[in-house]
Amino acid sequence: MPKFGTRSLRNLDTCHIDLQVIFKEVIKHFDCTVICGHRSEQEQDRVFNEGFSKVKYPNSKHNSLPSMAADVVPYPINWDDMDRMRYFAGIVMGIASQLKEQGKITHSVRAGIDWDRDTQTNDQRFIDLPHFELI
Repeated sequence: MPKFGTRSLRNLDTCHIDLQVIFKEVIKHFDCTVICGHRSEQEQDRVFNEGFSKVKYPNSKHNSLPSMAADVVPYPINWDDMDRMRYFAGIVMGIASQLKEQGKITHSVRAGIDWDRDTQTNDQRFIDLPHFELI
């Protein structure tokens, strides 16, 4: 069974408890790595300047502590395999929905592949496949 490495656990530990519960369940079903939880001002402005975020500090859900967002990708990481990342996002969203229905988390989740949560992924102007945030 897959398990998180030290770096993933450290990143996940900066996240809201609901994100921790979600991804501790996800890892039981799909190997993944947590590449980012909380972001400092410098980190947020760097990813904004590099085009990986649409917002500057302090306007990202990554900027609160605990973080209300996490960037998580399938492991091993293959940035060219968009189909696998989309598949992974579906798994995460399904698990998050079940956990909320069961009362194990209190927030809903929005994925960076479907910002408006209409289940249509081809109507997005900005795709952020690793991004999952609490709403």
